[in-house]
Amino acid sequence: MRPARALRHFLAVAVLPVTVAGLVPLWIAQRYAVVPAIGASVGLLVLQAAGLIVLALGGLLFVSSLRRFAGEGQGTLAPWDPPRRLVVRGPYRFVRNPMISGVLFALVGEAMLLASRPHVVWSLVFLGVNVVYIPLVEEPGLRRRFGAAHLEYCRHVPRVFPRMHPWSPASAHEDAA
Repeated sequence: MRPARALRHFLAVAVLPVTVAGLVPLWIAQRYAVVPAIGASVGLLVLQAAGLIVLALGGLLFVSSLRRFAGEGQGTLAPWDPPRRLVVRGPYRFVRNPMISGVLFALVGEAMLLASRPHVVWSLVFLGVNVVYIPLVEEPGLRRRFGAAHLEYCRHVPRVFPRMHPWSPASAHEDAA
């Protein structure tokens, strides 16, 4: 990756997901005196172990999506430097916003790991903002940039809840059956 392109990705990641999944949760922990601790009961230990798994899955989904944006899309996750090509492979075959899903999983995993209600609330706020932002701002821009290809993609791949089976433009006729 060229240095200028690497810098673009670094800045986009530093500004957006690091703030959402790192700085804000740290602020919440300080504000509400949430201290990381190993669970005192079996139930809490199970919750924390599950939280660690959810957090790791969120990280993997985010990184996989980010790599697709960089390689196939030739852009970043930032609205000010979006992909130049429509990305419909990898996790994008199951859900239209896997990067947001990855960050949401990370936030939920953090809340479970910390057993923190304020972190659960932050996860819900993040979800709510994106449920409004994506259809009102992001998707109209994608339709303008990618036209019919984006409309076709939207007909087959859900925005929030993933498909059970991956979609690809070649399998569009199978979806109609």
